Amino acid sequence: MILKQEFDNKSSTYTYIIASAKGREAVIIDPVIENVGDYIKILEELELKLVKVIDTHIHADHVTGASKLKQVTNCATLMGEHTPADTVEIKVKDNEVIEIDSLKIKSLYTPGHTSDSYSFLLNNYLFTGDTLLINGTGRTDFQNGSSEDAYNSLFNKILKLPEETLVYPGHDYNGKFSSTIGNEKKFNPRLQVKSVDEYVDIMAKLNLARPKMIEINVSRNIQLGAN
Repeated sequence: MILKQEFDNKSSTYTYIIASAKGREAVIIDPVIENVGDYIKILEELELKLVKVIDTHIHADHVTGASKLKQVTNCATLMGEHTPADTVEIKVKDNEVIEIDSLKIKSLYTPGHTSDSYSFLLNNYLFTGDTLLINGTGRTDFQNGSSEDAYNSLFNKILKLPEETLVYPGHDYNGKFSSTIGNEKKFNPRLQVKSVDEYVDIMAKLNLARPKMIEINVSRNIQLGAN
């Protein structure tokens, strides 16, 4: 298997290029529109064929590169079935398996950060979008977010995976690349709670600034980044 992790400095977004070493078919998770040229260059250098592009949710802090990648490569666009993006070609259900050559990626509905958030599990690699971060969790104060739903997604789904499961988040702001379920259980301060009410209280007190250009970004992302 081939796994490339790309970082967007402006939005602190991680994008993942994943491919089967045998058939050279690839998928990209959470692309940023300004970096599409870089992704194409990587695909060409590694002689990969992009067949699917996945967004874990409708993003507020950057514009997806899904539409542009489709224009260039004719790949299929994919999101969870709860997405408000009508132009997505493939909408997957909770626990549905996505096959890309020899790779089998399981979709997990993990709402909370937004109502359409999904995570994706490939073997012991978990791509969590904004649901679970390294030593943090995704905010829940916009886009139909819910701290109660986030707690359920975290404690009743994600944290029930084996502790050795590798966590690859959608963002990081401290120079970290990945973690494990075991490490997050032990060291993530937002996961050291004893009840849903305690988690809701923590999230309510974050007092985070509203993302810049959220209205424009969300509107464009509902169209998969198309102008």
